[in-house]
Amino acid sequence: MAGGLFALLDDIAVLAKAAAASVDDIGAAAGRASAKAAGVIVDDTAVTPRYVHGLDPARELPIIKKIAIGSLRNKLLFILPVAMLLSQFAEWALTPLLMIGGTYLCYEGVEKIWEKLSGHQEGKAGEAHEQGLVADEDTITSGAIRTDFILSAEIMVISLNEVKDEPFLTRAAILVVVAIAITVLVYGVVALIVKMDDVGLALTERSGGKSALGRGLVSAMPRLLTTLSVVGIAAMIWVGGHILLVGLDELSQYWSPLAAPYDLVHHAEVWVKEATGALGGVLGWVTNTIGSAILGLIVGAIVVAVMHVLPKRGSDHGGAAHGTGDAPAVPAPDTDLS
Repeated sequence: MAGGLFALLDDIAVLAKAAAASVDDIGAAAGRASAKAAGVIVDDTAVTPRYVHGLDPARELPIIKKIAIGSLRNKLLFILPVAMLLSQFAEWALTPLLMIGGTYLCYEGVEKIWEKLSGHQEGKAGEAHEQGLVADEDTITSGAIRTDFILSAEIMVISLNEVKDEPFLTRAAILVVVAIAITVLVYGVVALIVKMDDVGLALTERSGGKSALGRGLVSAMPRLLTTLSVVGIAAMIWVGGHILLVGLDELSQYWSPLAAPYDLVHHAEVWVKEATGALGGVLGWVTNTIGSAILGLIVGAIVVAVMHVLPKRGSDHGGAAHGTGDAPAVPAPDTDLS
């Protein structure tokens, strides 16, 4: 009886060790998968603070909480089931889906640059301000969740692509861990960012070094948001370009010329590694990143031209041709026959 009990306890211990090892493996795999989506995570973190900028400070955290819940719902209830079904029954679709998302990231990044250079964004903001248009919380939250859906889908598909060789249930468990961990990380950091100025203001009322720290936090907030915005734009273009670069190489099995961009960047990376010795690893990564960013800029610029620049020019030319543009109106002929 005692022997049987000890044998049972020994079996339970073995199963517990196996379960713990499995959990460790899932955690490690989730970490690797999340690392591959780092660029999109940075962008997600950089984008969200803008949605609560200028609102009542008392409502900032509640709105961020609503967006975080919506983000987790996006990942677990919508994106995860679709991604798992595709990985199980249509794995071939993952690369095209990744490339579509990568193209969108390139477009978003270049569009922000175009809006900044053209003054288009400032013009829209000024017009809204003049008209007194202020979005309510529900509009702000729904808009943020829609944007998050695109970024979350990209994060989940990138993560899935890294663990596609794992068994079905393991893949699902890894993606659940990724979804929860990234949501907590992103929106935890966002909450800290948007409350930094409030913490700074509170510290300015203290004496001594705390007051100086508070003033430093308040003055650093605008710079931090600007830096995050720049980093987010750069991350979108670089990550999107890298996704396209790798995707083209994978699709080259169907048409070999598609491998040309990847081969060019890869050969440049290898050459830099061999030519720079101890710094080869870092400089090789920089070379690959620059090549990915160049491709991202090119693709993003093409999409921006198709979506914004060319239609605008066509509209201007069409308006001028039909007398609806800025051309001076032609006076009506004199019909007085007397």
